[in-house]
Amino acid sequence: MSPPRDEYGRRLADRRGRAAAIDRTHVRLSNARLAIAAAFVLLLWLALGPSTISAVWPVAVAIGFGALVVVHARVIERGERARRAVRIYQRGLDRLDFRWAGTGRAGETFLETHDYARDLDLFGRGSLFELLNVAQTEAGESTLAAWLRAGASIGDVHARHAAVDELRGNLDFREDLGVLAAEQQVSRTGALAGWASTAPVGFGALRWLCGVCAAVTIALTIAAWRNGALWPPVIAWLVAESLIVWPWRRRLAAVMARIGRPADDLSLLAGLLARIERERFAAARLTTLQTALVSGGIPASSAIARLTSLVSWYESSNHNLLFIPIMRALLVPEQLTVAIDHWHARHGRHVPEWLRVVGELEALSAVATYAYEHPSDPFPELTDGEAVFDAEGLSHPLLRDEAAVANDVRLGREHPHVIVLSGSNMSGKSTLLRAVGVNVVLALAGAPVHASRLRLSPLAIGATLRVDDSLQEGHSRFYAEILRIRTVVAAARADARLLFLLDEILHGTNSHDRRIGAQAIVRALVDAGAIGLVTTHDLALTEVTEELAGRAINMHFEDRLEQGRMVFDYRMRPGVVEHSNALALMRAIGLDV
Repeated sequence: MSPPRDEYGRRLADRRGRAAAIDRTHVRLSNARLAIAAAFVLLLWLALGPSTISAVWPVAVAIGFGALVVVHARVIERGERARRAVRIYQRGLDRLDFRWAGTGRAGETFLETHDYARDLDLFGRGSLFELLNVAQTEAGESTLAAWLRAGASIGDVHARHAAVDELRGNLDFREDLGVLAAEQQVSRTGALAGWASTAPVGFGALRWLCGVCAAVTIALTIAAWRNGALWPPVIAWLVAESLIVWPWRRRLAAVMARIGRPADDLSLLAGLLARIERERFAAARLTTLQTALVSGGIPASSAIARLTSLVSWYESSNHNLLFIPIMRALLVPEQLTVAIDHWHARHGRHVPEWLRVVGELEALSAVATYAYEHPSDPFPELTDGEAVFDAEGLSHPLLRDEAAVANDVRLGREHPHVIVLSGSNMSGKSTLLRAVGVNVVLALAGAPVHASRLRLSPLAIGATLRVDDSLQEGHSRFYAEILRIRTVVAAARADARLLFLLDEILHGTNSHDRRIGAQAIVRALVDAGAIGLVTTHDLALTEVTEELAGRAINMHFEDRLEQGRMVFDYRMRPGVVEHSNALALMRAIGLDV
C-alpha cells in the first residue's frame, strides 16, 4: 500500500484532470443546447405559420433537446463529483500536514450535556471530532459523535476493528461515499427520517380516478385533432376534470409540503445506498449492515430511486413551461402525488433503518480514514475484568508527531491505581491527562490509538480539566469543581471501572483544606476500584502515596531555564518534582519579583 501522502497526491492530480475535462464538455453541451433551443423555436414558428413544414420536425427537435438536457445533467453531476473528490483529497493532505483545525465541521452541537467532552476537546474547533469527521450526512455525523460520547462493549469494538481494517485500504469505496454526498451543507437525513415517521395521507380511489380522467382527456384530444369541431367539448371536459379532483386538493398539497425538504436528499440517499449494496464486504459488521438494506426482497436503493423519480417528475411537471399544459390536462401532478403517498405507506417505516446503516457506514469510513492516515497507530487490546490502562509510547493524537512526546502510562491491576503527577507550569501535566482520555475515547470508539501499545478495559471517564465558574448559577470556580468531583466519585462507586483525570485538584482553596480534601477524594476513588491521574502544584498532596502504599505512585515533569527561556522535555519521571518555575517564568517576561 502506498504511503497516504503519495496516494492522496496521485489521486488529487487525477481528479483535477477529470474535473477540467468535464468542464470542457459542459461548455460544449451548453452551446449545443442553446443552438437546439433556437432551432426548435424556428421550426415551431414555421409549423404553426403559413409554411407547409410538418409538425413532426419541432416535436423531434424537442425530443432531442430533452435527451440533451438529460445528458448534460449527468455531465454536470460527474463534474461536481470530480470536484468533491478534489476536495476530499485536498482535505486529506491538509490533515496530514496539520492544517485541518477550523476547516471542517466541528460538531459544537454535540458538546451539550456531556460530562467530559470539553475537558478532552472531543468537539469544537481543533477537536477530535473535526479531525475524524469525513461524514456528509446528519446520520453519519450523529453516529460518529455517539461513538465518541459513549464507549462501546468489547464485542462491538472488535467488530468495528474488523470493519475499519477492511475499509482503511478501500479508498475507492470511501471516496464514493464522500462524493455521493453534498459537501457545502450536511445532508439533511434527519428531515427525511422525520418525514418517513409521519403517517401517509391516503387517497383511496383517487389513484384510479385520475387514470380514467387522463384516458378520457387523451381520447377527446385525439378526436379533436382529427375534427376541429370537437375542441369545445375538450375544454369543457378539462373544466369538469379539475372539479372532480378539487375535493382532494388540500390532502394533495399536504403530501408535497411534507416531502419538500426531504426531497432534496433523496437522490443522495439513493446513490449512497446503491453504492453500499454493490460493494463486496468480508467483515461481519459490514455484511450485516448490507443485509439490512433489503426489505421485502426489494433493495433500499431501488425503493429510494423510485421515490426520487416520482419527486423529480413532479417537479418537472410543474416547472417545465413547454409541458405544463399537457401535464395539468392529464392530471400528472395529482397522479404523481398519489404515487408518492403510496410509496410512503409501503416503504416509509424502513427509512430509519436505512439511514442507520448509512450513518454507521459513514462513521466506520471516518474511523477507517483516520486509520489509513495513521498507519503506525495500532488497535488497542481490550480486556474484561478490573479497571486497567497500560500504555507504552502514548501521545496526544491532536498534536503534530514532531511536537508530541510519548510517555508510558500504567494504571490498575498489577500497576498502581493512581499516579499523582507534579510539575511546573506548562510542563505537560494537563496534556498528558488529555492524551490518556482521548486515547480511551478512540479505543472504545473502535479506532486505532496514538501509542506503541495499549491494553485497557472498558472505562468510564471522569474529568476536571476544564472547570469554569458560572455567573448565571452563582457558582465559583471552586464550587463548580467540587460539584464535578462529586459526580466523578458517585460514578466510581456506581461503576468500579472508571478512569479519573483530575487536573490541579482543589487549587481554588487554601493549602490546608486542599491537602485534606484531595487526599480524601483520591482515597475514595481508589477504594471504589477506580484508576486515574491527579496533577497538582501543591507538593503536600504527594503525601497521599504514603497512605495508599502500593496503590499510588508519584511521578513528575521537569523543566530548566536556558538563556532566560524555559525549556521542557515533557518526559514523565518517577518521584516528586523538586522545584517550581513560577518565579522564573515571571522574571522571564520582565516582572521584577
